[in-house]
Amino acid sequence: MKIYWTKHSEKKIKFYKLSKQRLKRILLKPYRVKEGVALNTIALMQPAKIKKEGKRKTWNQEIWLMIQKDKDLIKIISAWRYPGISPQTNPIPQEIIEELRREGLI
Repeated sequence: MKIYWTKHSEKKIKFYKLSKQRLKRILLKPYRVKEGVALNTIALMQPAKIKKEGKRKTWNQEIWLMIQKDKDLIKIISAWRYPGISPQTNPIPQEIIEELRREGLI
């Protein structure tokens, strides 16, 4: 699977001081998957750093990645940091997430 980085995503990587390797890690093991804001996109999230308070996991910052997929290409459209914990709305149904994982797309 080939990864294509848009100019916008490369600018955001520099702006938010992210690395391409960190974003690839989000692509491989997302903590949360949602429908993207743009047409035919998927948004993936991982906490920047997880703190464990007893059995509860908390964090104070999230790293998000917006991607678009073709058959043999993953296009990284944008990346950003979200301060705090974002609301959990518009999740992708679990069966679609499992299908994407079976196909090796996420």
